[in-house]
Amino acid sequence: MIKSISYSQEEIIKNILELHSKSGRVDCDPTYSKGYFYKDTGIEKPGYKFDINPQIEGVVEANAEKLPLSDCSLNTIIFDPPFLATTGRSLNKVDNSNVINKRFGVYDSELALFRFYRNAMEEFYRILTPEGILIFKCQDKVSSGKQYFSHCFIYNTMIELGFYPIDLFILLSKSRITAKWQQNQKHARKYHSYFWVLKKCNNKTLYSEVVRDE
Repeated sequence: MIKSISYSQEEIIKNILELHSKSGRVDCDPTYSKGYFYKDTGIEKPGYKFDINPQIEGVVEANAEKLPLSDCSLNTIIFDPPFLATTGRSLNKVDNSNVINKRFGVYDSELALFRFYRNAMEEFYRILTPEGILIFKCQDKVSSGKQYFSHCFIYNTMIELGFYPIDLFILLSKSRITAKWQQNQKHARKYHSYFWVLKKCNNKTLYSEVVRDE
């Protein structure tokens, strides 16, 4: 029985590939970093590995918004982009209070971050074959006391672009990194992230038309 929740990122990715990937593997990872998805997990490394700032050998420098790949050429893409945005004083910290930004990267505003998400999704739609699969890992956040439900923005954007949300998995965490400046709690701490599984539709209006009809 494949469940929609897990404490294991490896388990979720393997389940997604088993259920939804025709080839059973990831063809492209445009934000590869150091390949944490594949290290000692048994998940096969993708044939195409990109990053805007390659950190290891074999990763090609490229922006996820403009990849050197042909139209309709890949079946499965996995996308694990930054989820943080700030211009606050935490960026200049040299102690452990800046550990989250150092680990995950950061944009200077939510507008810039969400624009990146949309541009990248448009590019993935171009690259994927009809009914190709995009696996999109994302996380909601609170910034300056304001909620940013990123997975909702991604949902609305995917419908507009022509993706169908074929599945949604929730990755649970037993603990999380908390910076010193985050101690003044005003909202529930988020101990989960999401893996959207999106299918490219042949007809860009297909899913929105179904929703309106219902």
